[in-house]
Amino acid sequence: MFSLIRHVRRPKSVRDYSVRELKKHHQEGMDTTVLHGRSGSEYVGDFVFGGIDGVVTTFAVVAGVAGADLSAAVVLVLGLANLLADGFAMGIGNFLSIRSEKERYAHEWHEEAYEIEKIPEHEQEEIRTIYRAKGFSGKTLDSIVATITSDKERWIREMLFEEHGLTPDTRSPVKGGSVTYAAFIIIGFIPLLSFVLALGFQSLTDYTFILSVVLTGFALFTIGALKTLVVARSVWRAGLETLFMGGLAATVAYIVGYLLRGLT
Repeated sequence: MFSLIRHVRRPKSVRDYSVRELKKHHQEGMDTTVLHGRSGSEYVGDFVFGGIDGVVTTFAVVAGVAGADLSAAVVLVLGLANLLADGFAMGIGNFLSIRSEKERYAHEWHEEAYEIEKIPEHEQEEIRTIYRAKGFSGKTLDSIVATITSDKERWIREMLFEEHGLTPDTRSPVKGGSVTYAAFIIIGFIPLLSFVLALGFQSLTDYTFILSVVLTGFALFTIGALKTLVVARSVWRAGLETLFMGGLAATVAYIVGYLLRGLT
């Protein structure tokens, strides 16, 4: 675990470079992914949040069943059912969410393109109003408006961002949904691992829940630490925060199971 933590590092920020290094990199045409983020990192968020949801919900099932003092067979049945069904639902949900954002962006793009074509004077005045509100005036404002409106695609992108707060989502809906589902299944299976192993090793039967707690704690901390691949935060803080939130959810599930154990 500690070996993994040492190798998980937050993405390098521009603040990590000296002024001389920044100037040198820009003069040499440094790729913006080095200064402002790594390419492909857009799917890390899908993996992390899919994994967190998977391990938390599955362990909540395990804790609830343990609190109700039900058999290991019930843990496996409910846990696997939750893992497959909820994971699929979350993957589909992410797929639809990404696709909806892309469709919205495309729709608004065509709307703005139509307005620029039919009422360019009005749209140009909107650009002027936006940048006047930012504090520009006189010849500087005229130059900005002329530069933006001289390229139709740039003009549309500017209107989408300034007027609607929209930026293009580069993720593939299929990849995003698949990554989420895979993370949910892989990480979410960890709380069930000790119960599966106990099927072949009877000596583990009395320790399945304790082992599940330990493995789940490790998984929660690790997946939380992985958030620092895309967010500039402390590895320990991110890991402990996720561990705490997951533990809180599991505690609630255990208490509910315990209180209702007489009904089973």
